[in-house]
Amino acid sequence: MMQPASLLVITCGAIAREVMAVAKSSGWQHLKVTQIPAELHNRPEKIPAAVEERLATYAADYDHVFAAFGDCGTGGQLDKVLQRYNIKRLSGAHCYEFYSGSENFAAMAEHELGTFYLTDYLAKHFEQLIMEGMGLNKHPQLIEMMFAHYTKLVYLVQEPNRQLDQFAQAAAAKLGLKYERVETGYGQMAKELATHYSNYTEQVIKWPS
Repeated sequence: MMQPASLLVITCGAIAREVMAVAKSSGWQHLKVTQIPAELHNRPEKIPAAVEERLATYAADYDHVFAAFGDCGTGGQLDKVLQRYNIKRLSGAHCYEFYSGSENFAAMAEHELGTFYLTDYLAKHFEQLIMEGMGLNKHPQLIEMMFAHYTKLVYLVQEPNRQLDQFAQAAAAKLGLKYERVETGYGQMAKELATHYSNYTEQVIKWPS
């Protein structure tokens, strides 16, 4: 008998909803998504170990594993973990880049260097991850110090949502930044996931009859 190859996607919690939405809309099967807590964005040095723990727990049960991560501020340490397991990840440094596309993001970053970015997830959880997670509600004087070199907040929109627009505008106001909204959809991320899924499911496992 023949069985399609199975694929495990280890993803950052900040993009897990989008990864699963791409998988569902594409009708993909034989795929499991496991996520690393998005709160680790505030502690990126912990991301490599968290990913490796998932690999140790799940990887042997799947024919292929893919990491839906950028470098995410790990300074190349995540790539070292993935290389040991011969696992690929999304191209780019972070979710802002693979939502907008590498070329588009580079152009935006070059146009205005002092830019703070939000995605749908970060707009929704701005209070928890940024204001609370970085201690800005308790110590509002830190806002001016930490964001002194920023001039603009850009909200990269995956799925248009009026409430998230309002959250993003409120975030810009709290940080004292100009506001800009850019619709990206799932961008480069969806294309890369589709490529990896297609490559993996073209393979089959042959079992003794």
